[in-house]
Amino acid sequence: MVKGSNVSLSALSENVGSAIVGLGWGSPTGEGDADVSVLLLNANGKVRSDADFYFYNNPVAADGSVQLLGKTPTTDGNEDRISFDLTAVPSDVDRIVVAASRYEGARFGELEGVKLSLADGGGEELLRFAIDDADSVSAIIFGELYRRGEEWKFRAVGQGYDAGLAGLATDFGVDIEDDATAAEAQDNAVDDDQADTAPPVSAEVPTPQGTLGAVPAPRRPDDEAEPRKPTARPRTAKKKVTLPKTVRKTLAENESWKEARLFPVSVLKSDRDREMRATSVLLSVMAQVPEFGRRLTAAFGAPAGRTETFTEVTLPHGDTPRRPDGVIRVERAGKLWTALVETKTNGNALKADQVQAYMDIAARRGYEAVITLSNDVALEGSPLVDVKIDGRRKHKVALWHLSWAEVAHQAQMLIRHEGVGNAAHAWLLQELLHYVQHENSGCHGFQNMGPAWVPVRNGIDDETLCQGDPRALEVVESWERLIRQVCLRLGGELGQKVLPVQRAKRGTDPKTLRDRLADQLCLEGKLEARLRIEGTPGVLAISADLRTGKLRTSIEIPVPEQGYPLAWAKRLVRRLAEAPADLHVETLVEGEKGGPRGTLERLRPEPADMLPKENGTQIAGFRLSLFKGMGSSRGNAESGFIRSVDDAVQRFYTTVVVHLDGPSPRRAEVQRAVSPGPPC
Repeated sequence: MVKGSNVSLSALSENVGSAIVGLGWGSPTGEGDADVSVLLLNANGKVRSDADFYFYNNPVAADGSVQLLGKTPTTDGNEDRISFDLTAVPSDVDRIVVAASRYEGARFGELEGVKLSLADGGGEELLRFAIDDADSVSAIIFGELYRRGEEWKFRAVGQGYDAGLAGLATDFGVDIEDDATAAEAQDNAVDDDQADTAPPVSAEVPTPQGTLGAVPAPRRPDDEAEPRKPTARPRTAKKKVTLPKTVRKTLAENESWKEARLFPVSVLKSDRDREMRATSVLLSVMAQVPEFGRRLTAAFGAPAGRTETFTEVTLPHGDTPRRPDGVIRVERAGKLWTALVETKTNGNALKADQVQAYMDIAARRGYEAVITLSNDVALEGSPLVDVKIDGRRKHKVALWHLSWAEVAHQAQMLIRHEGVGNAAHAWLLQELLHYVQHENSGCHGFQNMGPAWVPVRNGIDDETLCQGDPRALEVVESWERLIRQVCLRLGGELGQKVLPVQRAKRGTDPKTLRDRLADQLCLEGKLEARLRIEGTPGVLAISADLRTGKLRTSIEIPVPEQGYPLAWAKRLVRRLAEAPADLHVETLVEGEKGGPRGTLERLRPEPADMLPKENGTQIAGFRLSLFKGMGSSRGNAESGFIRSVDDAVQRFYTTVVVHLDGPSPRRAEVQRAVSPGPPC
């Protein structure tokens, strides 16, 4: 589409009761980012109340009409996805504005490939809109969905704003207060509430009355924290239940006693038992915990509504009826959305003929989707199972994949960080998480580097691995799956976004990028990845050198804008007082390959040794690195490569990264004024 054009969604697809909008961008450094936001407007072009403004601190509409699904890595950068249930949008909402904003003086002109895409409820992409003239603006309205009679249309807008998120929201009638102190005071009030209440609660959620949580202020370094004054402003946000931060003291007589579990794993004897139990456990919790079920199904284009789940359902298919592992049905306004579920556990691969049969059944019966669930992790542009789509059929069925690692991640985010509706729901999610993480459940996530792992390692050792060898590409794909799973696990533990940084030229398709990385593996014998962790000052880099058998985890941190080099060095050493003694510290020098370097143990008594000897040399930053031996086997055993990568990332984050200062403030310090009165 071009700027200013519009199109009717019903003219593009028959499955437009729901839609998924993706906003994408990239940057040459891999570090550029932006925040998405959605505004529901009435016929006067204003929000009906402040609750009609959805952004990173108010991501889900109570009626399910809007849900911000978060970021997904792409070859060009990141894509933020938003799920819309257009059947649930209130009748007095005339149009829906989709926008994004940058922070701390950043501009969209610094990004590449700024674009919007829109897919129907089946996941089929209907349109794209590229914005090539962003330049100096800090916020952009990408497009809008609007009503014309009984149908929805989309207009490509591409309008820029100089005033960022606050200016954009204010123009549409949202009450924004530019007050970081108030934001901190509100956070302090939450802390006070949590100190007096068990279990802890999180109050960053919209209420039926339309209250928005605060836009978070930047995190202060520990040694610069200032006392915060409590706010007298009324708090009307609904509290949600999370797990206690400290483990309760057990009443067991000794360690051999095992706590009774809702979902026992000791009786599981075969792969079939594991598949049946895992499917039933997951689907039952999805039906009973609305926040969790909606979080998973929204990404598949399901509407918000009453959800029921079933297992071992028999469906006709020629002479041999088929029994999918599960069925999900969502009812909304008298209409049903149905998905068939095919489950694999214990590292078993999905079977193409099974999935093909379920796709055919779903098409004939008018079902919307087939969802595959296994330990494997899907890659962008590389489906786990190849199926044939009959183009003669009018009804289209979407094929989605879900990893057990994603299931565990979403459960962790809810019960440990964001909260659910009540204590019973939190307990159910805790039992689900315990089950999928138990070694006997078979739901361990990606756990095998594949049959090409050993031949590729041997080929690198004896220098017989040649460029173009398909086995190198298999290892690169397995490495990408592993890194995506590492991001899910670490993000679930921290409650923060952890995403792989993709470095690719604009327009590079995933296969071309993987081919290039496979050639690099053949030439250099290294697998490399970069992770961006929200709230950290730099990018966490991972390098696996298959020639030396060493794993390197590192981070580059910039120097402060003010101060003196010796003060920077001393401050860094103080920050790393509890870091491992074998941490390598390297000074990054502008215009040079490298500056002074040494272990933290040697540099602690003499921080000045980190400074270049030549006068006038400019220090750009410091690189911190840890090295460890990597596992040799392809699996997830104690000596396996996958376990060693997981352990290396966990150790580096918990012993090094947590001690560093956070990044410079990323978002405008704005907070909506909380009004105790009724919505407008």
